[in-house]
Amino acid sequence: MGIAANELCLYVIRPTLVYLNRHCASAEALLLGIAASQSALGSALHDRRGHGLYRIGEHRHQAVWDHFLARDPELASLVRGLASQHAFLGGPHLELTVNLRYSTAIAWMLIEEQATPMPAADDLLGQARIWRQIFHPQGRLRDFTQAWHSCIEQKLPQVS
Repeated sequence: MGIAANELCLYVIRPTLVYLNRHCASAEALLLGIAASQSALGSALHDRRGHGLYRIGEHRHQAVWDHFLARDPELASLVRGLASQHAFLGGPHLELTVNLRYSTAIAWMLIEEQATPMPAADDLLGQARIWRQIFHPQGRLRDFTQAWHSCIEQKLPQVS
């Protein structure tokens, strides 16, 4: 069993997006759907495809730092601020598994790096296309929508 969708949104996704100054209902819904599709909201946090809620591979993690965050030191500093002080230096990829806010920030950076137009918060097919493009190229759009329906039982909290 994973994390309750409502709590993941309220205590991890929303505060992370607010901290990064990227908060909107569409971003919340997209990240929640990606977490549902990739790990069933944290039912399993590690497999051959990658680490954490969003199943981010080590190569992609390193690449987003080297090719995207390196161009924006202020943003890189914000993201690095979410990582553990000492653990990040010894095992940066482990942060994707154990640090939910850091992994959420990295997932958002992968999305932002692609400069993909954001679908509406209720556009599941639009979200599924982004998920497939960025996180799971072999995935089927219906895999995303089925994960959304099976993992997210409660209505998303209202954006404040």
